[in-house]
Amino acid sequence: MPKTKSIPKKTAIANAIVSPVGSTHRAASRRRAQRSAVYRQELARIAPYEGIARIVIARRQALGLTQQELAERVGTSHSVISRIESGQHPTSVTTLRRLAEAFGTHLVVGFEDQPEKASELQLVAVS
Repeated sequence: MPKTKSIPKKTAIANAIVSPVGSTHRAASRRRAQRSAVYRQELARIAPYEGIARIVIARRQALGLTQQELAERVGTSHSVISRIESGQHPTSVTTLRRLAEAFGTHLVVGFEDQPEKASELQLVAVS
C-alpha cells in the first residue's frame, strides 16, 4: 500500500477557503473592509463614482463602442473616459451631460433625502 502524505489541518482549512487561483476581487474587498475602517471609508467615498462607472461601461458596451470611440463622441480624450470607467474619480456634470448626449439619452440629476423613500425622488433632466 502506497504511503500518503497527510496535509496539516491548518493548510487544509486554508485550501478549502481559497481556490488555487485566488479569490475574487469582491471577496478580497469584503475581507479587507472587515479589517480596515480606512478601507471602508474609501469604499464609501468612491461608491458614487463606481455607480456612474458601471452605467457608462454598460451603455458604451451596449452601443458597441470602444473607449476611444466614446471619447470622440463626447469630445474628450480616451484617458478621461478611462478615468470615469475606473470608478475612482469624480466626474463633472458637464462631462456627464456630454456622455448622455453621446449615448443618445438624457442626464437625470436628483436629490435623495430618505433612501427608504426612493419612490419619492425629485429628478431633473439636464439637457
